[in-house]
Amino acid sequence: MNKSCLLVVCAALAGCSLMPEYLRPAPPVATSWPKSAPDDGKREAAALEWRNYFSDARLQGLIAAALEHNRDLRIAAARIEEARALYGITKADRLPTLNATAAGASAHVPADLSMSGREATSRRYDVGVSLLSFELDFWGRVRSLNEAARSSYLASEEAGRYLRLSLISDVANAYFALLEMEERVQVARETLRSREETRNMISKRREVGLSGDLDYLQADGAYQLVRADLANLERQRAAAENALVLLVGTTPANLPADRSLAEQGIVADLAAGLPSEILQKRPDVLAAENRLMAANANIGAARAAFLPRISLTGMFGTASKALGGLFESGSGAWSFQPVLSLPIFDAGRVGSGLDLAKARKVIAVAEYEKTIQVAFREVADLLEARTQLASQLEAQQSAEKSQTQALSLAQARYRGGISSYLEVLDAERNLFASRQATVQIRRAQLSVSAQLYKALGGGLM
Repeated sequence: MNKSCLLVVCAALAGCSLMPEYLRPAPPVATSWPKSAPDDGKREAAALEWRNYFSDARLQGLIAAALEHNRDLRIAAARIEEARALYGITKADRLPTLNATAAGASAHVPADLSMSGREATSRRYDVGVSLLSFELDFWGRVRSLNEAARSSYLASEEAGRYLRLSLISDVANAYFALLEMEERVQVARETLRSREETRNMISKRREVGLSGDLDYLQADGAYQLVRADLANLERQRAAAENALVLLVGTTPANLPADRSLAEQGIVADLAAGLPSEILQKRPDVLAAENRLMAANANIGAARAAFLPRISLTGMFGTASKALGGLFESGSGAWSFQPVLSLPIFDAGRVGSGLDLAKARKVIAVAEYEKTIQVAFREVADLLEARTQLASQLEAQQSAEKSQTQALSLAQARYRGGISSYLEVLDAERNLFASRQATVQIRRAQLSVSAQLYKALGGGLM
């Protein structure tokens, strides 16, 4: 009866845990997106694989290469393996460690040191199975450490997912930036050829007395300004290409031809849904929550450090003076050594450990809440940008069309002698700036689409 009671008590103690109950903090953000950032999308980003979102075959090849060769992603993958290994080590502490042992010892005592006054030689041989310092986890200390390691591992996995998602978005943004610079360079080259032709025409008109020196100097100045702009744009294009190569981590060969910005085919119809739903799907938010759960579990381990710790060490096997007598009848041997330790005086070390665990949980809560707030702002900003950039691009395209017509009219008026060449220069400058702005807005619109895919927790399969 006493043995049964003892087993019941041990089982009850083994189920004890001093780890606080985990309660997810309420999201410190609004329950809906701002009214200025309408959510009129239909597709769910989390269920949308990136190859189905980015349809440009060249961009797909670059993203695939980046996922394979990017060095930051390699480091993140190694971090995940590191966390998985640490979790495995901690998990193993919950089970006893058994070792097979075999040992032999010989000793010779000279006569002047022997109790009997005669020299003696002794031998001992042992074979058995040993148990090394297995802790009985009465208060859940090892279980709490195991839970903390598990949550840290899951946080590393989510952080790795977020890095992959960020890399996909960054490669797309870098690719769009490169396309933007290439198109702006092309606009500058076309404008340079046009102004060179205009300058040559005015030079011929000046030779026959139809234009003056001022017209020629103005045309030459406009030509030289576009040359300077072209050199600057070429420099920016090279920098954009280098940035893309750095992200990808290699220079893939045999990629398909690229598409223009207008041909990318990215439809910005991603649905944001409710903030509470979207924010809990983002890998960075999930990683922050797992770090919070790890901090919560560490409090349980710190509390258990105040209570007695029982460790078991033992061995079961055979022992004999002679090697041949190890497995004879009566050679069985065993040892059992339970150890109970209880902190009495440690200069406040255990108490400080608990204070440290509680402080780290407060930090983890604040970091989790901040991650949610940053994610909310990011999505709200991108929803607003998606709406406004669509309107801005439409207005800019109309402005470019008007500037093209204005230039044709100004050139006709100049050739007819109705207006000065200054009117043509103004129209040319306005059209050049308008074409450049159209390319920039189209790239910004695509960048917002790529960032929104990341912000809404796009799929990675």
